[in-house]
Amino acid sequence: MIRGAQVQYAGFWRRAAASLIDTLIFGLIIGVAWALLGVSGAPQTGAAPGPQLTNAASIPVLLAQNLLPVLITVFFWVKFLGTPGKLLLGCQVVDARSGARLNVAQAILRYLAYFVSALPLGLGFLWVAWDKRKQGFHDKIAKTVVVMEDASRAPLPDFEKDWT
Repeated sequence: MIRGAQVQYAGFWRRAAASLIDTLIFGLIIGVAWALLGVSGAPQTGAAPGPQLTNAASIPVLLAQNLLPVLITVFFWVKFLGTPGKLLLGCQVVDARSGARLNVAQAILRYLAYFVSALPLGLGFLWVAWDKRKQGFHDKIAKTVVVMEDASRAPLPDFEKDWT
């Protein structure tokens, strides 16, 4: 459990807004990248919607569509303590016991645990609204919390000292 200064946990609506911001940012970036590369998200045949593996070039696209979001999200959690949406709203994802940065394994576990949070009709995400530490199922599984930004944990804590 995080000790020391008073910790303020990020609540449901702030985290929901951060997820919406992330969805918009990542969707825009990936959409522009696909457009520049000439990749179409729509099926090329009259087949049913969903992943289409009609040729060898489709395999890298399919991997990128599924692996890229995982890699980007894990990178942001480990390097910057949160995704762009969380950072814009002053939130940080940290270890629930120590308040330290997540390690790569913990970040991957948290991402995979999103599926557990989503399965029972999103109850794991909604749980944030009722939990005293504002943890969703994915947070509990990975032993993480989302807290309001603390200057001592900021990615560049000494940056402001040089400018004041």
